[in-house]
Amino acid sequence: MEPPVVPRDRLDGWTLVAETTERPFEAGPVSVTAGTTRYERETPPPRPFFFASRLRISPGAGPNPALTRLVESRAREGFRDRLADRRITGLEHRDDRPLDVDDPNASRATLSVFHGRCAVDGERVPVEAPLAVWTSGEYLLAGGAYPTGDGSEATRRELLALVRGVRPRSDAGDGSERSD
Repeated sequence: MEPPVVPRDRLDGWTLVAETTERPFEAGPVSVTAGTTRYERETPPPRPFFFASRLRISPGAGPNPALTRLVESRAREGFRDRLADRRITGLEHRDDRPLDVDDPNASRATLSVFHGRCAVDGERVPVEAPLAVWTSGEYLLAGGAYPTGDGSEATRRELLALVRGVRPRSDAGDGSERSD
């Protein structure tokens, strides 16, 4: 399954490090398949990262309020696990708020913000990690993490601009790329 479209003009300084298809959920006849791309900045650790995922739910269930709440909840759980895999600990879910995305056909995203710390060379570096979930005919997820401190506001704005620009495959057009 192909990942969503990421705006090429916003990827300056970000390097594609992975493109995957996985099945994060399966129970009886219901399954979720995710096509995901992940990008990193070439900086000293902890490196800022950005990801974008597109979900396919089988059997074909279109977005609805109950399913959206379930997808948001599972996405937050999975995101916490991914952050832990990157050695980000002491995670606190600080905020949930609406986020407008660039796609005029999309719903407003729910942006969840986490704070934690990452061990780097014996020090504990503070990290912020936003996660957005929204629908545009299908479920889309995007987010990432970056160390807070000097220069983090610029990285935060850049990461949120990437999140806002993610579109489903069917909307691919000029100025966007298939994440490879």
